[in-house]
Amino acid sequence: MSKNKKIIFICTGNACRSQIAEGITRHLAGGKFDIFSAGSYPTQVHPMSIKVMKEIGVDIASQTSDPISKFLSENIDIVITVCDNANKACPSFPRNVERIHWSIKDPFKGWTSDPDDLVNFRKTREDLTARIKNLLKSRLA
Repeated sequence: MSKNKKIIFICTGNACRSQIAEGITRHLAGGKFDIFSAGSYPTQVHPMSIKVMKEIGVDIASQTSDPISKFLSENIDIVITVCDNANKACPSFPRNVERIHWSIKDPFKGWTSDPDDLVNFRKTREDLTARIKNLLKSRLA
């Protein structure tokens, strides 16, 4: 069993922001944390999330969209909500967890794969990358 600290990223649909954050953190943290994502109303991983992550060499195609309830007994250490709705809907975890909230603009415009939407997904990826780098720098220092 891993002794790593556990981080979970939560958004509403667990389709875009939290999925991208999970992939970025797993990629940048080098196995120093156990990383998860979940949604208050999970759906599926958005194809555009997979596409923009593939652009930077990170494969999130096998990630799944899961409900927050799946992780309530996982001894999570850090809960990061990446949307305002999820921040309001986030349940209390059963132990003393560190809560962080990032208000990230939702790139989701629907389930289509309109190439024009890539710009918004890339902005989300870059915003999350900057925040995650700062988080990891503070936690790994």
